[in-house]
Amino acid sequence: MTLSSYVVAVPTYDRPDEVTHKTLQTLKEGGVTKNRIYLFVANKQQEKLYEKAVPKNLYNKIVIGKKGIANQRNFIKKYFPENQYIVSIDDDVERLEILRGDKLVEMKDVDGFFKEAYKILKKEKLYIWGIYPVRNAFFMKNEVSTDLKFIIGVLRGFINRKTKKLDIHVPLCKEDYEESILYYKLDGGVLRFNNITPKTKFNAKGGLGQERQEMNRLAANYLKKTYPDIITIFHRDNGMTEVKLARLPRIE
Repeated sequence: MTLSSYVVAVPTYDRPDEVTHKTLQTLKEGGVTKNRIYLFVANKQQEKLYEKAVPKNLYNKIVIGKKGIANQRNFIKKYFPENQYIVSIDDDVERLEILRGDKLVEMKDVDGFFKEAYKILKKEKLYIWGIYPVRNAFFMKNEVSTDLKFIIGVLRGFINRKTKKLDIHVPLCKEDYEESILYYKLDGGVLRFNNITPKTKFNAKGGLGQERQEMNRLAANYLKKTYPDIITIFHRDNGMTEVKLARLPRIE
C-alpha cells in the first residue's frame, strides 16, 4: 500500500449540513482531496438526503452501509480491501488541534498528519492510531503512546484487516471502547497521539441522538461482562453510566 492511496470514511446519519460545513470543510482546508472521501449512510432515504444537500465537490462517493454506528464501523471494514489504510472521521469535526507549548492551535496540514501517522504505525508494528479524547491542553502531552488507551471514534486511522477478531458487538454505543480493546488484544498495543485533539460537539442532535442514559447503561454492562479485567464502570453526578480502561502496558 502507498500513502497516496489512503481513504477517508465518514459515517454519518441525519447530518448533511453538519458534515458539509464541519468535517468536509476541515478535510478540504487540511489538504485532503475529495477523491479520498467516502460518506457512509444508513439507507436509500439517507442517500437521497445527502445527495441533495452535500455539494459533490466535497466528496468522492456516498455508500449505503448499515444503521447504527457499531454496524456501520463493521461495514466500513468489510467495504474496503485488506490492508487498505483507512482514516475514519465523524461528521461534525470543526477542526483538529495540536498542542504547541501549553496551548492548542489549529492543525493546518491534515493530509500530512494522516500520512505521518501511517508511517509511525508501520514503524511501531501496530494497526490503529487515535487522538486525545478531551479538548483540554492542561491534560495533554507532546507524546505518542503505545500502551492500552482509549481510541476515540471521532478520528482514528487503521490498516484494514478482515478478521472477526476485530468485529464490534457492543450494543448501541461505546463501540470505540470495544474497538480499543480488540486492537490491543490482537496487536499488543494501540498508537495514540496525545498532543492532538478534535473540536467537536459530543452528543449533538443526529448521529447517535441524545437519548444516551439507557444506551450507555446497556453498553457499559456489556463491556464489563465481556472484558471484566479491562473495564471498570463508574457513574457521573447526573447518573450517566461510563466506563474506563485498565492501565495495561504495550505487549511486545
